[in-house]
Amino acid sequence: MKRFLQTIRNIWQIEDLRIRIINTIGFILIYRVGSYIALPGLDASQLATLNDQGNSGVFGLINIFAGGAFSRASIFALGIMPYISASIVVQLLGMAVPYFQKLQKEGESGRRKINQITRLLTVGVTFFQATGYIVYLKSLGAQTLVSPTLFWLSTTVILTAGTIFVMWLGEKITDKGIGNGISLLIMVGIMANLPFALISEFQSRMGDGGSGGLVAFIFELAALIAVILVVILLVQGTRKIPVQYAKRIVGNKQYGGVRQYIPLKVNAAGVMPIIFAQALMFIPATIASFFPDSAAAQGATAITNPMSFWYNFIFALLILVFTYFYTALIVNPIQMADEMKRNGGFIPGVKPGRKTAEFIDAVMSRITLPGAIFLAFVAIMPTFASLFGVNSQFANFYGGTSLLIMVGVILDTLQQIESHLLMRHYDGLMKSGRIKGRTQVGASM
Repeated sequence: MKRFLQTIRNIWQIEDLRIRIINTIGFILIYRVGSYIALPGLDASQLATLNDQGNSGVFGLINIFAGGAFSRASIFALGIMPYISASIVVQLLGMAVPYFQKLQKEGESGRRKINQITRLLTVGVTFFQATGYIVYLKSLGAQTLVSPTLFWLSTTVILTAGTIFVMWLGEKITDKGIGNGISLLIMVGIMANLPFALISEFQSRMGDGGSGGLVAFIFELAALIAVILVVILLVQGTRKIPVQYAKRIVGNKQYGGVRQYIPLKVNAAGVMPIIFAQALMFIPATIASFFPDSAAAQGATAITNPMSFWYNFIFALLILVFTYFYTALIVNPIQMADEMKRNGGFIPGVKPGRKTAEFIDAVMSRITLPGAIFLAFVAIMPTFASLFGVNSQFANFYGGTSLLIMVGVILDTLQQIESHLLMRHYDGLMKSGRIKGRTQVGASM
């Protein structure tokens, strides 16, 4: 406790760090206040009903990422997800389209152009999703106090402006605050639902007709803590070279007393595969929201219900595919082999050049599979939690994208704070060792 208080005092004594933390808290408070401002023109007496109906199914997952604003019909109802979707599209274009590949190589000027394209694409994606959200509200029986045309026009503009404003808040947190702004806003939205999920689960266990009582609730909390610790190990452990290959994949030449290793990782793709897969799983629900009464929308229930077999099967399969796909794009065996050859390094028993590239590729294929399977298992763990009787709201915190993002962002933010302390010759946040975030995993958003 004494060390913790001393660390807080050290943080407060660093003016730059103090200002950044205050700025971050201020921007987050603005975001949270905005998530409670309802869309103008809606009948206020129906907001409670809309909130209850918006917490189930795949829309419940969307609501978690929006910090509850989706079910409250807030001006920030779409949250930052349209920006994430646009960023994913731009990243994929950067891997396949020569123009975007050229921009990526142009340094700061290219990065500014890519950011501008991402923002423009965000406006288009938000406009499309805003239209679907209005149809979704209508399907729930939402009544408006103004003409349908005026409500449609004003809501589309407000939702688009709300997402752009949230995107601006995220960029300001990155520039003037601490941590990655976009990731922090998502993490805060996820954590904002945790107290309500805990209360709901406690009431379901302790109320009339509840099963297990206090013992079951304590066991669920212990299981949640265990899952969080496993996810922390997953996020931190991806920076390490697998032990079984470390002694084989090594350059024998010494440079300054440091032996050169190839930075292979069990999960080189980080959490990006699960984010890509989750974004794709939201597409059927978004399309179905445009045609709520059609036969196609009714038939899409199997792949839009997070508790169904086919939803989880397709979700896990997409994660496996994206893990290999993203790993193949960020890990270039040919480039690694060339760099080893130029630096005088080699793999014992393997010829330099093409044979070395083939060896590295084979190793990556083998060590990526267990990482991909584990990532897929973590993603569908909320379904298993629900099968054991855990409330659907609380079950979402037993794995999935929400837990991975929450853990990764917290570790990244703590790592940045620790860097500020160490730069000024203060002790870090941990008594021993260093905090490892996901910055080096290629998973930051």
